[in-house]
Formats: sequence, C-alpha cells, structure tokens
Amino acid sequence: MIWHLLVGGFAGFLAGKIMRGDGYGIIMDIILGLAGGWVGGWLGAILGIPTFSYFITALLGAILLVWIVRMIKSS
Repeated sequence: MIWHLLVGGFAGFLAGKIMRGDGYGIIMDIILGLAGGWVGGWLGAILGIPTFSYFITALLGAILLVWIVRMIKSS
C-alpha cells in the first residue's frame, strides 16, 4: 500500500512536470498517479499492451489525466 502511494505520488509529480506545470499539490499528484496507474492498466489491457511496470503505467496514465483535467479547467 505504501509502495503504491510512493510510486503513484512520484508518477503524478513527474506527470505535472512533464506537462509543464507546477502540479496540483502532493495529494492531488498522488491521486492522479494512482488513478493513472489504474487508467493506464485498463487501457493497456483493452489495447493488448503488456504492463511492464506499475511506474510506467502510472506515469503514462497520470499524464493522460493531467491533460484531461487541464482541458476541462481551461474550458
């Protein structure tokens, strides 16, 4: 459980930096990282892409979620 929080938080933090922003704070970064792991794993399963590691899946999913949240906030 703690490992997932740490990895998810770090993935969310990196997603905020990759998307050229300050992020949304540590709690929201953790939530985006954890949700990103779930979304990335779900999309990978649908598309038939193997999950190589939780971190990569969480990072890619968090980037997707950060992009979606920013698109919604800018509307």
